[in-house]
Parts: sequence; C-alpha cells; structure tokens
Amino acid sequence: MTEWKMHQTALLLDPEGKVGRAYGAKNTPNMVIINPEGNIIYEGAIDSKATPNPADIPNSTNYVRAALDESLDSKSVTTAKTKPYGCAVEYK
Repeated sequence: MTEWKMHQTALLLDPEGKVGRAYGAKNTPNMVIINPEGNIIYEGAIDSKATPNPADIPNSTNYVRAALDESLDSKSVTTAKTKPYGCAVEYK
C-alpha cells in the first residue's frame, strides 16, 4: 500500500445491504474504485482468474492494481469494468 500512496482508513459494515444494492453488487468480492472526484473508475473482479487457488495469482491480471496504477499516473483506466466472480450476495 505504501507504493500506491494509500492506507486503509475505514471499514464499511452494510448489514441491511443499502450500499451493496446501490452499487448493484451481486457477488463478493465486487471491487469498486472511486476517484477523489467521486466517480467510479473501476468495478468488477479483483483479477482475471476465477479460482481460489493461490498458485494462479501470479499468472492473472490484477484489474484493481492496474486501475489504481493507471489512475495514479493520471491515465484513463484501460479496463474499467469486469464481471465479478465469487459467492453470491444474499440480501435481507
């Protein structure tokens, strides 16, 4: 996180699912990156491989990291939306 000039500052608990519904989250994780102006610059999967196997991580494209890197370099995000994968979100 240091190289991205950021740090964890908050935890959002959403027991009623208001935020999840507002962003249309259907799977978890469903990553959303919001720039300082309040615009969504990336939404979707963490990476390109829908697998729980840690050995697959080095060979996958990390969409979140790429979006953050491009944004911090003042570039447009190349891949701004992907299909999230994982467990289905169950709302009350």
